Amino acid sequence: MLYRRGLTLVLAWALAAALPCLGEEDGAAGRPGVSLKGFGTLGIARSDNDSVQFVRDLSSPDGLSRNWSGKLDSLLGLQANIQLSEQTEGVMQVVSRYRHDGTYTPEVTWAFLRHDVSPALSLRAGRLGTEFYMLADSRLVGYANLTVRPPPDYYGSLVFSYIDGLDVSATTPLAGGLLRGKLFAGASPEKTPFVNNPWDLAGSLLVGGHVDYLRGPWQFRFGHSQIRFENETPMNALVESMGGPPGFLSYVPELSVAGKSSRFSSLGMVYDEGPLQLQLMLSQTRHESTQYEDSKAGYVIAAYRLGQVAPYLGYSQVKSSAKTLASPPPASLALLTASLMAQTHSDQHTLFLGGRWDLQPNLALKAQMDWIRGTPSSLFPFRGEDTPAAWNGNMSVFSLAMDFVF
Repeated sequence: MLYRRGLTLVLAWALAAALPCLGEEDGAAGRPGVSLKGFGTLGIARSDNDSVQFVRDLSSPDGLSRNWSGKLDSLLGLQANIQLSEQTEGVMQVVSRYRHDGTYTPEVTWAFLRHDVSPALSLRAGRLGTEFYMLADSRLVGYANLTVRPPPDYYGSLVFSYIDGLDVSATTPLAGGLLRGKLFAGASPEKTPFVNNPWDLAGSLLVGGHVDYLRGPWQFRFGHSQIRFENETPMNALVESMGGPPGFLSYVPELSVAGKSSRFSSLGMVYDEGPLQLQLMLSQTRHESTQYEDSKAGYVIAAYRLGQVAPYLGYSQVKSSAKTLASPPPASLALLTASLMAQTHSDQHTLFLGGRWDLQPNLALKAQMDWIRGTPSSLFPFRGEDTPAAWNGNMSVFSLAMDFVF
């Protein structure tokens, strides 16, 4: 596609500009300034339930059970900022984390050029982090987040970490504060797990934007995003592996996702002043495909800093609504179809309690306990539902993490 060829040229030009100046002082001899930064998390966690596996989001092929594991939260990221001129900057970020294929193969999560047309207007092109929800663009940087991980009830269904495309943002003063807006468009280059097979999201079109209002310690956001899926989920392969007929989706076409859209709307609020920090987020997700249930989610977090320690308390909830097929499947496939549709049902809430200790300016230690309470039918977003009869919807998760930046 033409836009991808253009993106390749943009990134190649940025890299060519950066390589000769690596190792130079910022701005030395009139050359672009280069800064290298990094972030990471060393985290371990376990649950008290083997019926299903706890995950932080659906980009993980499997999750936690009763054994301690560091695979979900541990990661390492490196970022290079290249100041090409007073108005133009190149950014590249590489992250190693637990991926859809069960490896820690590093992936390029950011690779873009930013040009400030004016102090109020900026353009970016390249690989950009997604901002479906407030704070979503920094959800991999544990040090930037209060909790061990973003609440899975709210962020767990987001498998879109970045896009190849462009965005434009503008800021203007309003009523003693700042009104800021952003629009973006691009295509996904990612893959995500789908039971035992990867689902290729490549070519899926993502568009959206958000409006922020910032005044004093307050920040508010309304956002709306949409993705139109290019490729089908591996549903046919899954059903065939279960002994079902080949070409299952031809019998139940309403479960197809290719060529259909999902829409994400959200409201967010953050208050941060003195020792007190509050977060409140609400979202609604709607899917054209009957394969996924529509859902509503939200969370609230309150923290109070006591010197270097910040205890916090939070509550999150997600609930989805079952869908019905306009045309019933063949009788021989009715039970299988109902079972597959039920896999995307959510009906649970989580109470979490934790603390953050800023041991030094670039290092934070965290401990957190999550009490998940739901119905036995709440299977999304968990993994490994091998013994659903033993799953009663309740789980407790204990987590420890060390977040750092350098």
